[in-house]
Amino acid sequence: MISPLASVHPNAKIDETAQIGPFVFIDDDVEIGAGTVVDANATICAHTRIGKNCHIFPSAVIGAIPQDLKFHDELTYTIIGDNNVLRECVTIHRGTFSKEKTVIGNNNLIMAYCHVAHDCVLGNNIIMSNTTQLAGEVVVDDFAVIGGGTLAHQFSHIGSYVMIQGGTKVLKDVPPFVTAGRDPIMYCGLNSVGLHRRGFSNERIEAIHAIYRIIFQSDLNVSQALALINETIPQSEDRDYIVNFIKSSPRGVIKGI
Repeated sequence: MISPLASVHPNAKIDETAQIGPFVFIDDDVEIGAGTVVDANATICAHTRIGKNCHIFPSAVIGAIPQDLKFHDELTYTIIGDNNVLRECVTIHRGTFSKEKTVIGNNNLIMAYCHVAHDCVLGNNIIMSNTTQLAGEVVVDDFAVIGGGTLAHQFSHIGSYVMIQGGTKVLKDVPPFVTAGRDPIMYCGLNSVGLHRRGFSNERIEAIHAIYRIIFQSDLNVSQALALINETIPQSEDRDYIVNFIKSSPRGVIKGI
C-alpha cells in the first residue's frame, strides 16, 4: 500500500505488499521488496535496493550521494538486504567509484541517528547503537555490537562477535570475538558473554582465548605471535579467521591493555 501523500518516482519498483507512508519520497531506480515498511517522511534516494521485511523509520535518508569531494555523480548503488531495522534519522550513503556500492546485509538493527558512509560493507545480525558514525569504506563483520556514539575511522575493519564500548573512537582494526573500548581504543578481553549467548561452547571460547593470550599478553611482536599460534593452537575456522584478519590488516589492530 502506498499512501496518496507519498511521492514515488514512476520508475521505482515497489512490491505490492510493501507499505509506504505519507510524505515519503522515493526517487528514480529504487527497488523495495515484499513486506518492507517505509514510515512517514523517510527519503529513499536513486539507485537504492531494499530487500524484504525491512522497517525504515521516520526521517531516515537512504542512498543519498556521498559526502566525498571525489564523487562526480557516477552510477553507484546502495544495497540493503532483508529484515533490517533502520531507526529514526539514520543516514546511509551510496558508493563511490572506489567500490561502487554501499552494502548492508540481513537482520541488522541500526539505531537512531547512525550514519553509514559511502562504500561501507556491513554483514548480518549487527547492532549499531544510537549515533554511531561509520566513515567511508568501513567493514563490519557479522554479529558485531557497536555501542552508542562510536566513531569509526575510514577503512577500519570491525570483526565478527565484537563488542565495542559506547563512545569509542575506532582508529585501528578490531579483531573478532573481543571487547574493545577506552581512549585510545584497546583490547579489553574476550566477548565471552556475547559468545555464550550465540551458542559458543566453553571449549571453543577457551580456544579463542588462548589465541588472544598469545597476541595480547605475551612479549612477542605480531609476526612472532602469529607464528606461535600456528605452531601451538590446533587448526580451526576461528583460528584461521583471527590470523587472517590480523595478517590482512593494513591499518594494524588495536593494542592490548
